Amino acid sequence: MNCPDRIIRLKTVLARTGLSRSTMYRKIIEGTFPRRVPISAHGTGWYESAVNRWIANPAAYREDRVE
Repeated sequence: MNCPDRIIRLKTVLARTGLSRSTMYRKIIEGTFPRRVPISAHGTGWYESAVNRWIANPAAYREDRVE
């Protein structure tokens, strides 16, 4: 069975990674942390699998940018 990827919110991401909010957003801009996913008009989250990949190897993580 193929389960859909869960979306986790900011507090959960910060708790799991141990990063401060400002450090996390700086890393997103640098492309060294997963990007946010829009989930509503004013809400965002992160794919749990992407956050888990970052946790497993933060130094090697690079966001796959499609531009």
